[in-house]
Amino acid sequence: MIEKLIATLFLSREVTHREHLKAKRHGAHLILEEFYDDILDALDKLAECYQGRNGIIDNIPILTNDRPNTDIVKLLEYHMAVVEKLRYVAISKDDAPVQAIVDEVVMVYLRAIYKLNSLK
Repeated sequence: MIEKLIATLFLSREVTHREHLKAKRHGAHLILEEFYDDILDALDKLAECYQGRNGIIDNIPILTNDRPNTDIVKLLEYHMAVVEKLRYVAISKDDAPVQAIVDEVVMVYLRAIYKLNSLK
């Protein structure tokens, strides 16, 4: 399950980068850039710390966006829900340091969702 969690973060990064490039509002352009930079940093930290405890993650799938016409905020909310659903399946509840990084990941989503909704 850690593979799907990590793959979801990569997909979020990819989708938001594409949305960033076609954003018509400067504010959205900047918020999406901040998101894809921050989610990549958090993803890297999560994967490295997980691997420090559990060994190498061998097969991270490449996911495709199965919701291509979804509003970016709704898509981020969906991806965040996937992360929150998988976190305790993929990572032991007792692994506080790695779970704390998942909290950071969720915070990246929440900040972007808040900022994008504030522009409406």
